[in-house]
Amino acid sequence: MKKFLFKISFYIVAVAAVLLWLGSYADGNTDDNYRHFTGPKPSNMILGDSRGSQALVPDVLDGKLKDRKFDNFSLNLTESPYGQIYLEAIKKKLHPGTKDGIFILTVDPWNVSTGKDVKDAKEYTENTSALADMHFYDMAPNYEYLLKHFPKSWFNIYNDREAVGRSNTYLHKNGWMEVTVDINPADLRKREASKITQYKEFAANQKISRYRLDALEDIIQYLDTKGTVYIVRIPGFKGIMDIENAFSPDFNQIIGSIAQKKKVKFFDFSSQYDQYIYTDGNHMYKESGKVFTARIADSILLDKKMLK
Repeated sequence: MKKFLFKISFYIVAVAAVLLWLGSYADGNTDDNYRHFTGPKPSNMILGDSRGSQALVPDVLDGKLKDRKFDNFSLNLTESPYGQIYLEAIKKKLHPGTKDGIFILTVDPWNVSTGKDVKDAKEYTENTSALADMHFYDMAPNYEYLLKHFPKSWFNIYNDREAVGRSNTYLHKNGWMEVTVDINPADLRKREASKITQYKEFAANQKISRYRLDALEDIIQYLDTKGTVYIVRIPGFKGIMDIENAFSPDFNQIIGSIAQKKKVKFFDFSSQYDQYIYTDGNHMYKESGKVFTARIADSILLDKKMLK
């Protein structure tokens, strides 16, 4: 029996050692979320869904808003719509000593909506998100995340590591999702057409949610004690904006009312949709994102100047 236990313990130690080694190679190629759970904890944050994760580039903000380091903590519509789960995750992610942070909350009708058939909080999509059950947000490697939310073989972590070559969807350490795709006109039109079909179907089954709007207010209220909050509406291309405006014609008024109530600035760029290139009509191409981010930074700088 002792020999058997010795052999088993040796096997367990060997397996654990291999997993620890494989996990140490986790990086921006591992998946679309892993690096959101690695440190250090930020004092300046970008929040929202995948539109925000790709369009707002922290390096640009860092360069224009001196002596600050931004982290893009935007995931996607399924995992980080505005809600209480997102709020609790933000509390865990944010540096506890933050007093003068800048927080950019990106909004669109989709991250403050729920399915029409959703009747109970237990049905919210974010309940299965890593945000719902993660405790550690500043570990690297983060074995908690890999154990809970990396369903593939851990050998994939090693085989797909950044050193071999960056993936087309690469998550930077600062949370920016860099998407690299061909943007020739023919491919763009195909992806735009597909996205229009997807969002028409999506809009038919969604409704603006009072729960999510209240959660947005709760997040603003919490972050307002930690610094300055800005709300930003990111545009998509005309086809997507037409769907959004038909889905929620008074969306800007709804968000504007919240901004006024909470005494924060709302920067609405939705009418400037034709000034940018999009990878699929919904998400901004990375080079356009850099231009867009610079414009947000300039808006913040102007506001800060006016406040002095």
